[in-house]
Amino acid sequence: ETNRLRTMVKMLGGSGKYGGFNAFAQKYTLEMILEHANHYLNLLQSRYRLEMIEDDKKPLNFQVVDQDLGDEIRSVNSLSGGESFLISLALALGLSSTSSQHTNIESLFIDEGFGSLDPDSLDMAITMLDNLQVQGIQIGIISHVDGIAERVGTRLEVQSKGIGKSQL
Repeated sequence: ETNRLRTMVKMLGGSGKYGGFNAFAQKYTLEMILEHANHYLNLLQSRYRLEMIEDDKKPLNFQVVDQDLGDEIRSVNSLSGGESFLISLALALGLSSTSSQHTNIESLFIDEGFGSLDPDSLDMAITMLDNLQVQGIQIGIISHVDGIAERVGTRLEVQSKGIGKSQL
């Protein structure tokens, strides 16, 4: 009985830090997320592709392939603010698609993150969101950045009236 249980534990992830079925399931899930994220990246900005890093020392990690630079491999740590936003958006959409394959994304709400982007990155991010909207996804942006308000056609503005009160 003990040997049978040891075998099961070993198969289900009990052998080593990243071994067994647990690691297999996590790797499979990440591959699915990256596949869906790449679909969105292709729609938003075909320059980039995400792929798994095949490294036993760093399992469940991925890198960016810059297709405009001859498929140059880039670490996610080397991305600019706008590029990070793009990859994060694609991963969020990929995760959503993976977890709900029979449900369409109809609305997407983004809260901030824009304030730290340089003007070029901000323009790229807004252009990507415009592309999503063209595809039928309703985009809601929560922001205080003026450059965003100028590019959004319909908006709700919350104006402070002081003492904890505001007006829509």
